[in-house]
Amino acid sequence: MSNDTAFPTNQRIVELDIQGMTCASCVGRVERKLGKIEGVEALVNLPLESARITVPQDVSDEILISTVESAGYKASLKVDQYAKPSVPTLDDGDQDVSESPAQLEPIPVKAAPAVGADLKKRLIVAAIFTTPLFVISMIPGAQFPHWGWVALVLATPVTFWSAWPFHRAAAINARHFASTMDTLVSIGVLAAYFYSLWQLIADPNITAHIGMSMSEHALYFETAGVVATFLLLGRWLEARAKARAGDALKTLLDLGAKEATLIRDGVETKVSAATLVPGDEFIVRPGEKIATDGFVVSGHSAVDTALVTGESVPVEVGPDDTVTGATINTSGALIIRATRVGQDTTLAQMGRLVSEAQTGKAPIARLADRISSVFVPIVLVIALGTFVTWLLVAGDMGAAVAASVAVLVIACPCALGLATPIGLLVGTGRGAQLGILIRGPQVLEDTRKVDTVLLDKTGTVTEGNLAVTSTTAADGFAESTVLALAGAAESNSEHPIAQAIVAAAKADGDLLGSSDFSSAAGGGVRAVVDGQTVVAGRVSWLKENGIELTEGQHADLAAAQQAGATSIMVGVDGVFAGLVNLTDTIKESSVAAIARLKDLGLRPVLLTGDNRAVAELVAAKVGIAPEDVFADVFPEGKAEAVRKLQAQGKVVAMVGDGVNDAPALAQADLGIAMGSGTDVAIEAADVTIMGNDIDQVAHSIELSRKTLGTIKMNLFWAFIYNTAGIPVAALGFLNPMIAGAAMAASSVLVVANSLRLRGFGRK
Repeated sequence: MSNDTAFPTNQRIVELDIQGMTCASCVGRVERKLGKIEGVEALVNLPLESARITVPQDVSDEILISTVESAGYKASLKVDQYAKPSVPTLDDGDQDVSESPAQLEPIPVKAAPAVGADLKKRLIVAAIFTTPLFVISMIPGAQFPHWGWVALVLATPVTFWSAWPFHRAAAINARHFASTMDTLVSIGVLAAYFYSLWQLIADPNITAHIGMSMSEHALYFETAGVVATFLLLGRWLEARAKARAGDALKTLLDLGAKEATLIRDGVETKVSAATLVPGDEFIVRPGEKIATDGFVVSGHSAVDTALVTGESVPVEVGPDDTVTGATINTSGALIIRATRVGQDTTLAQMGRLVSEAQTGKAPIARLADRISSVFVPIVLVIALGTFVTWLLVAGDMGAAVAASVAVLVIACPCALGLATPIGLLVGTGRGAQLGILIRGPQVLEDTRKVDTVLLDKTGTVTEGNLAVTSTTAADGFAESTVLALAGAAESNSEHPIAQAIVAAAKADGDLLGSSDFSSAAGGGVRAVVDGQTVVAGRVSWLKENGIELTEGQHADLAAAQQAGATSIMVGVDGVFAGLVNLTDTIKESSVAAIARLKDLGLRPVLLTGDNRAVAELVAAKVGIAPEDVFADVFPEGKAEAVRKLQAQGKVVAMVGDGVNDAPALAQADLGIAMGSGTDVAIEAADVTIMGNDIDQVAHSIELSRKTLGTIKMNLFWAFIYNTAGIPVAALGFLNPMIAGAAMAASSVLVVANSLRLRGFGRK
């Protein structure tokens, strides 16, 4: 589990925007620089151009920013969309800005990178000059006397203005005795340009003749121009694709309502949604977005939650029902009282979870990091060795330059740096659109290993809305009396079964008063009602209170359970009084979802506090084998059930939605919380399903596996490309221009492969 340890109170999280990173080597360099500060751990994300840093409280933001800038990159604090409008300043007394909630848990809002516009301008200029340069250099019929000087003129703006981003980054890194992919590109382009210039100056008549093939002249101006142009094209396409890859998160963060109609003293006022505070009441009319999390004070309507949960069917709501900000009211007017605002809302928490996942690193990415840290220096040595070898063996300066430049260009580790983060970015973003929040990269690895899924019955496989269907009275008691006494005894309990009994008792008449209430987790309740001691709960609870059931009463209980009811035993003053029978309905999606889990190679196991007869009846209806049922499990026993399966060598995913599921979610190898559940359950889980549909559980596992598969495919392509391309280039079989095109294409292909995940779940 990724969250099985508490976050240290003496540490905080800082997120930075970082500009100027171009490859995995840049990422490794920033992480190493920040890691040298005592107590600091940094995770740097290339496509998001950001860093998520865990720092001690005494390390200031300024130290982090200056450290990044000392490595040659620009850094700034990431903006928090959900921070309060008024941000504390140095003039606000002694308030500690560093510990404000907005800074501890920021939510990134990534604007479209300005670098894309600059790259486009440089690319256009490069294409305009490189096209005629390529034609006169490569096509003998297009040549004219002394065309080499025209080639020099055409190549100069491409080499020094269009390719300036490569040279600038290489120079900055050189000042810090470091190298990145920009170092390789810059050296390659400049080497081709200056070698050609030297050849042209040494022999001004080198292109005095026309109709010269490549083998008849030693000018490589077209290599410098074409390589720079292709790499700019690749980087521009990459920037556009990365912007598309982050669209899901940006869309998620933009879902929130911008305005709310506040009701104060009976007067309606339009206000910014960001100014709402807990306790404010606001009206939401049909077609409007709900401004923030809250509960319905008055009104009835159907709320479209698809944008947040991924579920297409609107949810009926009425007084006291909770609603989520950013969902859409579809029919009647609702008056809602705000309970959570700003960064505390469900939408903000979703954004935070997605952002954390995208900024993290999967274990598989560590290999790429280790390789990239030594990759560029090794390539420089190989390129130098290639140049010297060709010069000594073939004695051909032109061939030596071409081969070494090809090595430099083909080895650029762009694809390697993008392989993992771009796949994670698209996969988690698509998950957010489907109402699936993947907490971190480690989860992707965990889903691959999971072979058993433990499903909590109530609220997960079933609707969780128990209702009293019948009451059985023992001799000497009336059914209405049994229900009334049980309802009064249960009135102080928050348990769903208790609430169902209370609701049924109220429907029959006024609720009786009770006192001296006590309860036992998973057992039952005891209270004094009208001077009588009433106990309600399991058979074991009644036995603990001195009440034994007769054979006939056991038979009545068994008959009710065989019919699929959950039965609560009621005793009065030490005498068995009767049964209150409740039933739950199975979710429509459960049968298909469990079949899908099996198709994924997973073994579904049902976990419930109900008796075995009821549990096996539900299991049979949804396609779970009787031997795969854990019944009569107390809340504290759920984690033990997980441990039992793990002791059998199973890798367990636990699906639950309640407070009492949190220990089991934390114990499981993979915890999946249903979003309709409690904050405690969601906090303990690795994956959060924002809806109530169990089919999303199968979706979450399938998406995680597909994301991991895409990342592995990306890494395979990047590794194969570089390792296979370098020897081919060193042996002289790869023209530098083709190497430039191939290198640019590799990055674009890695991003394009990841973007395929955007279609996941679409029919």
